[in-house]
Parts: sequence; structure tokens; C-alpha cells
Amino acid sequence: MSQSTAATAEIETQEQEEDYDIPEEVETVIEHLLMGLKDKETIVRWSAAKGIGRVTGRLPKELADEVVGSVLDCFSFQETDNAWHGGCLALAELGRRGLLLPSRLTDVVPLIVKSLTYEEKRGACSVGSNVRDAACYVCWSFARAYEPKELEPFVTQISNALLITAVFDRNVNCRRAASAAFQENVGRQGTFPHGIDILTAADYYAVGNLNNCYLTISVHIASFPEYTKAMIDHLISMKINHWDGVIRELATKALHNLTPQALDYMATTVLPQLLPIAMGIDLHGRHGAILACAEITHALYKLGLQTNRSVVDIISSECVDALKDIHQKLQDRKQYRGFGGELMRPAMCCLIEKLSLSKMPFKNDPVITGWQWLIDDTIKSLHLFSRSAKDSIMAAVVSALSALCEEYYQAQPGQADSEIQTVLVSQYTEGLKSPQILTRCGSALALGCLPRFMIHSKLKQILEGLQQMCIVSQKEGSFTEARRDAVRAIAQVCMKAGVCVSGSIDSALCSENVAEVYNALLNSMNDYTTDSRGDVGAWVREAAMTSLMDVTILVASSAPEILLPDLVKSMMCCLAQQAAEKIDRYRAHAGNIFLHLLHSTEPAVPHIPHREELLTIFPVEATTSLNWNAPSQAFQHITQLLGLPQYQYHTLLGLTVSVGGITESTVHFSSQSLFDYLKRIQEDIAALSQFGDTLLSIFRDNLRNDRVSIPFLKMLNQMLANNCFEIFTTQENHQFCVDLLTLCKEIKKSKNISKLRACVSVFCGLIQFQGEVRKKVLSQLLMLLCHSFPVIRKTTASQMYEMLLTYDDVIDPEFLDDVMTLLSDANWESDLATVRTHRNQLCDWLGVPRPQVVTKSPA
Repeated sequence: MSQSTAATAEIETQEQEEDYDIPEEVETVIEHLLMGLKDKETIVRWSAAKGIGRVTGRLPKELADEVVGSVLDCFSFQETDNAWHGGCLALAELGRRGLLLPSRLTDVVPLIVKSLTYEEKRGACSVGSNVRDAACYVCWSFARAYEPKELEPFVTQISNALLITAVFDRNVNCRRAASAAFQENVGRQGTFPHGIDILTAADYYAVGNLNNCYLTISVHIASFPEYTKAMIDHLISMKINHWDGVIRELATKALHNLTPQALDYMATTVLPQLLPIAMGIDLHGRHGAILACAEITHALYKLGLQTNRSVVDIISSECVDALKDIHQKLQDRKQYRGFGGELMRPAMCCLIEKLSLSKMPFKNDPVITGWQWLIDDTIKSLHLFSRSAKDSIMAAVVSALSALCEEYYQAQPGQADSEIQTVLVSQYTEGLKSPQILTRCGSALALGCLPRFMIHSKLKQILEGLQQMCIVSQKEGSFTEARRDAVRAIAQVCMKAGVCVSGSIDSALCSENVAEVYNALLNSMNDYTTDSRGDVGAWVREAAMTSLMDVTILVASSAPEILLPDLVKSMMCCLAQQAAEKIDRYRAHAGNIFLHLLHSTEPAVPHIPHREELLTIFPVEATTSLNWNAPSQAFQHITQLLGLPQYQYHTLLGLTVSVGGITESTVHFSSQSLFDYLKRIQEDIAALSQFGDTLLSIFRDNLRNDRVSIPFLKMLNQMLANNCFEIFTTQENHQFCVDLLTLCKEIKKSKNISKLRACVSVFCGLIQFQGEVRKKVLSQLLMLLCHSFPVIRKTTASQMYEMLLTYDDVIDPEFLDDVMTLLSDANWESDLATVRTHRNQLCDWLGVPRPQVVTKSPA
């Protein structure tokens, strides 16, 4: 009875489904919704997809399947990215609602796999990230819609495509969406191979870093055989010819890392596949393929070492010949020129480097001459390339030259081919005199990267060339970047040459040439060149600090006896000066190097002045706990060096530009630390006198150096305002005050308004000193009231007004009100004749002789 009832119910259901009547309006609505999937606005496509999902859910099975068929028409390569995006959203909505029948999966899955890598180039960028993101949404909805058995035939396709997107997609949102979709499938389906192991490495947060994805996560995933070839094939077909150069470079590095997972596949399939592309017509493809050939060949060489096989045993002779021919073909087609040359030259330099490191059997082959020509021509042509490409090209050239020399220019192990050595060293030292700054930079770096056997017997010539270029260009105030690179190169050359106490000056750092090297580096520590970019000399100073540290550690470890006390003292003083200056980054760099040298034990640096006191000021913990970037921490330590006679001058010189600077935090903490030190020595006349002498020495040495003299006057004004020299005011005509006044008179001759304003403030501060000095100060101020610059006259009157309010014993009380009224009410910016009358009146009231106008005799 029950069986017959069930059969009857089934027949009735079939009759009901066959006997449906759908209004024509529904068809029109669905047509509009399908058109909406291709709309240019994302919100319209999203609404249309949701609408299709809702309407389809109310249609009979056959008609619903027809709607699915219409949605699939969006996935045509004649359609725009908007249609693909709308189609993915619609499929996701249909899948989420269970309206996508399992029978349709054979049609849908290949389209979704294509959508996961969909990218269409538009001008200088591409579109399609929204399509890939929506495709991940489709995969996420599949995990919820189907039973594992229904999805099982497509697991390989879907898992490979999702992982490729999660690891190699350029867009972080797509990578995260793919990771989330993969996680959903692993959790709900349970059929994705090695799902849990992969998810721990490629979770939502891990895939946020592009470098990590390409270089680390990809290797972990490729260790599972199911995914290895799919990942390699994707990199070869989609990423080495990508429009974004960063992606191309990362893809080639990823191929290098993936080579151990598929050695034979790389050697027999991938490399032969890449070589035609490396000589093809597509610029981006050519660039990526050359880099990929370089990286894969080097990876194969490293794997060959483990089994005692050379790289030519692993790859075919045809591939070896093709790799050798790449340079000649590019040169014949003139593909090193123009915009393409910006990509081809560094790519080819990378190939030269990797083939040299892979010990390709090209010694004495004509191709080596061709490679050397490319390196030299690139150094000479650096100025022709765009600013953004120059640094990467230079780095590639230097790496290529170093590897090329190491592998192909040795006549015997450890001995250079003398002919090539002479040519290269002469060529690069000559390049240091080029009128092109980038040729100088390239030549300096080229000399710095030469291996030891190439430097041997040429050290004197190389060091002289680098030192001469530093000295000459510093005097001219030009070629700053070249000086920076030359300073780096000096240290690199010394590190390669090594130290030998009684060695030849042509082969090693020895007692005869160590002083010259140190003098060149110490001279560079005083490079304060400025141009429209600001304090560009800081680049040279930073490089000089690093170079001094490297050379000092080298000499101290090998032959400390040639490290003269004077050299160490000059170095530590210069570092102390830099550690007290105003730019946080360079102060931190100097401070860290200062502490590194002070606390170095293996080797210990000899002859450091006041070592014991320094260790008290900077205990070992300071190397990690002291933040030199923070003015609040740095200056309270560095000002303690003012109490050490050998460091006082340089530390105060560095503090001068900080205390007299314009950055509020730097000025606040540096001046606070300086005044704290001065308070501590207020009662110690000898210490204060020594400090005053040092102060005068700095002023005297930098009278015409605006970089120091203007901040110095500002600092001096603060010191006078804080009564730091109160002990000197008790004596009439104290020598410190007399000398200070004499130097300030020199400053008064300047035409620099900032300097003159600062000088006026100092004169007003000097009024606190008794005796003849006070009269001379008043005389100078009254002369400034008739200065040729109206703004200086006005400033002087204003400052004098404030001065008389502060020091009321300067003037007879009888005339005080008249003087104050005249200073405040007179128009000091009017013509000189009127101003001079007011000034002379002030002279009479103040009891100072009227200044006489000097008439210049005709020439």
C-alpha cells in the first residue's frame, strides 16, 4: 500500500513540474538581470547577481539550468572584465543557494580556474583583480554547496588554482581571498591534498607579505608533489612575462627556490622552454626569461655540487650554447639601447653573474670579451637611464663584474691575468675623473668589488685614484654620490687586500699607507656639502663612518701596532662630533659605531682616549638599551664627553648645530643637557675657563662658516641668557668676554641677516659683563642701530629695549624713560639721516661717544 502511494505522489510531482506557466515578465526581468551582470558599476553587477540567485531559486529545474547556461555566456574572451566579474558573482550566488547542479560542474570549474588567473593588461597596469577575487568567492561557495563526492573529480584543478592565487597573485586581497576559500574547502570537503599542512604555512596573515609568499610559502607548498609542476608552470606561463617588474623578479627567484623540488623537470623541460623566450620580441617576457635562465642555472649548479656533477652534466649542450649566445643576439638586434636597455642590461648582468658563479666552461671564450664590454659600456652609459633604474643597474653591474673576475680572470689560482688586470684597473681609475657623476660612481664601485688577486700589485694605484677623487670633488662641492661610493670602495679594497705590517704598499694595508687611508676617511667625515636636496654631505659622512669602523676592526684584528694613537684619537673625536649633531639618523649611526669600537673585545681597539671614563659613561648595556635616534636619550650621554679634555672640542662642535638648530625636540634636549653640564661646573673656575677657551676656539675656527657660526651665536645667546658665565661677570674686562666681543665684531661685517640678528642677541647678552666691555658692547649696538639693513635696525632697537628692561643698571635712571621711549616709538626703518639723529641722541644719554661716519675714499 505504501509503495503505491509513493509512486502516485511522484507521478503527481512530475505532472506539476511539467505543467508550469511562467509569466513573460519574468523572462524580461531575467534578461535585464543578465545584462546587469556586465554593467560598468560594481554595485549594479553585485545587485544583478543577487537578483539572479533569488529569481532562479523560484524557477523550475529546467528553466533554472537555462539561466545558468546564460550566465556561463559571460565567460567569453570577447567579453570585458566586467562581464567576467558579474558572471563569477552570479555563479557564487547560484552555488551558495544550491542552484548550480553537480552536472554543470564540468562546464563551470574550468571557467573558474581561468577566472582565478584572469588578468588583462591596460596601458601601464592591468585589470582583473576583482574577477580573481570573485572567483575565490565561487570556490568558497562550492565548499558549502556540494558533497565531497560531487566535488572530488575537480579537487586537483580547484586546489592547484586556489594555491597558485593564494601564493602568486599580485593583489593582497586576492591572495587572502584564495587562502580563505582554500581553508573553507579543507574544512568542509576534507579532500584537498595536504590541506592542514598547507594552511598552517599559507593562512590569511602569512599571505599578506608578497616576498614571503614567493620565496618561502611557495617552497613549502611545492614540497608536496601534487602541486609542484602546476606552480612551476604557472610561473613560466603567467609570471615571468608579467607587466610588473617586481613580480617578474620575484617569480625568477621563486623558480630558483623551487628547482630542488623538480630538478629533472627544470633541466629538461623548463630551461629549453625559456631560452626561445629569452631571445623573443616581447620585452617583459625577454627580461623575465633571462633572469629565470640565470636563477635556474645557478640552482642546478648548486644541486650538482651535492652529487659531484658540473652544471654542463645536468643541462644539455644545446642549452649551454643558447645561454652563451643570448648576449650576442641582443647586441646584434640593438636591444641594449633605449627603454628596453634599462631592463636588458641588468638582466644580462644577472645572467653573467649566475653563469660565472655556476662555473660555466667559457674561459678564454670570445663571449667573455662581450660580457666585459657590456659591463664597461653600462658603467659609461649610466647617465642615460631613468633615475629609478640607475641604482638597480649599478648593483647588477657590480655583482656581475665581481663574479666574472673571480671565475674567468685568474691565470692561476689566486693570480690575476696581468694584462686584463692592468686594463681594468687603469680603465676604472680613469673613470673616476669622468665628467659624468654616475660613471664615477660606477667606476668607484667597480674598483671596490674587484677580487683580491685583481687588487694585488695595484693597491697603490687604486687607493690614490679613490683618495684623489674624494679630495678634488670635495673642494669643488660636486659629485657627492661619487665621493660616497669612493669612500665605500676604499674600505672594500682594504678589506680585500688585507693587512701586513711590513708588506708592500702595492699589495696590502701596511704601516706606510694606513695613515693615508685614515686621513682620506677622516677628511670625508667633515663633508658638509649642501645643494637643493639639503645636507647631501651626510651620505659621505655616513659611508665614512662605516668604512672607518670596518678598516679599524680589520687592522685591530691583524696588526694593531700600525694603528697610531693620533689616528684613533681623531677617529673617536670625529665620531663623538657626529654623535652630537642634529640629524637623528646620522647621530644614531655615529653613536652605534662609537659604542661598537669602544666595547669591541675581539679585536680590542687600542689607544682609545679616556677609555675608562667612556666605559663609565657608556656601560656595555648601553649598546642595546641606548636609543641614539631619541634626542631625550642621546644628548644626556653625549654631553658627558664635554668633561673629557680630548673630546671636548669635537663634542661641543657637534652640540653647537643641535643646540642652535631649528628642530624643537633636538634643541630642547640638547640645550637642556648642555646647561645641566654647565651647572655642574659653575663653581669650578678651571673647568669653566677651559670650556670658555674651547668655545672661543670653535668660534674662531668657524667665523665665516655659516653652518656653524649661526647656530653657535644662537647657542651662545642661550648660554648668556641662562647666566652660564655669571662667575666671569664679577671680574671687569674678563679675557673671555674681551675675546668674545672681538670675534662678534667680525661677525657684524656679515651681510647674512640671520647671522646679524643672532649677533645682535649676543651683544645684548654681553651687556651683563662689567667694565670696558660693556661700553664697547653698547657702542656696537648703537652702530647697528644705523645698519644699512632696515630690518637689522628695527631688530636692534627691539632687542635693546628688552635688554634695558632686564639689566636696569646699564643706564643712568634719569635718562631711562627717555631712552626706552625713543627705542620703542622711533621709526627705525626710516631713512638713515633721520635714524642717525635718534641714534646720536641715544649715544648722549648712554654716555657713549657718537660713532663717526667713515667716508670711503674714491678708488
